[in-house]
Amino acid sequence: MASESGPHIPGPADFFLPPIIGSGEWAPTKIMLLVVLSVVIVLGFFYAASRKAAVVPGRLQFAGEYVYGMVRNSIARDIIGSQDYMRFVPYLFTVFTFILVNNFYGIIPLIQFPTMSHIGYTAALALITWLIYNVVGIAKHGFVGYLKLQTVPSGVSGPILIMMVPLEFLSNIIVRPFTLAIRLFATMFAGHLLLALFSLGGAWLLLHYAPTWQGVAAGLFAFLLGIMVSFLDILIMFLQAYVFTLLSAMYIAGAVADEH
Repeated sequence: MASESGPHIPGPADFFLPPIIGSGEWAPTKIMLLVVLSVVIVLGFFYAASRKAAVVPGRLQFAGEYVYGMVRNSIARDIIGSQDYMRFVPYLFTVFTFILVNNFYGIIPLIQFPTMSHIGYTAALALITWLIYNVVGIAKHGFVGYLKLQTVPSGVSGPILIMMVPLEFLSNIIVRPFTLAIRLFATMFAGHLLLALFSLGGAWLLLHYAPTWQGVAAGLFAFLLGIMVSFLDILIMFLQAYVFTLLSAMYIAGAVADEH
């Protein structure tokens, strides 16, 4: 027999969790605690991985070195260049591991909430990247030289610059932090919403339509889709951390480059 009330339909309101302790705007929530916990996890893991470093690494040391080497070599050095990359490795490594842990919260039982599905955190990270690449660009080229680098494409001259300069300024200076933040937020938000939809929908079908075969079949199919989405979400969680770090490196590379 179907329930008249119907299932709970997940929506944006489910992403605003109530305070764990106390009340009010600044009361700590589950999301705040998860962000703090992610810092502890990252620090604890890499401290443990490097505490007893050896020439022949153990599994923990190997895992830590692999992650660091990937960020340093495949992202920082390959994108920024061998001359300038090392001074940006600490930031890129930190932002990659921080985003990765916070994304993976979405598939950990009992936690099951990717903190990057809140745009405030992705906006803060995007703002840090925006400040870094603009500051280093201005420090290297000067304010006027940096503006010219970011707004005047090389090899372009004449009246077309009247159209190109505002577009380049909008694209390189104004829009970048928004797209950087929204890409990560929207992907994590949509993935978590899909998992909640399939999980809650499947449970409701099994509870309220069973023992009819239609309810059992639809509920099991919803759970199967949820499992498939979970595996896809694992890949997306990693890719989004990688893409955010990669784009940050690309913006830094463009700021310290000699030509645009």
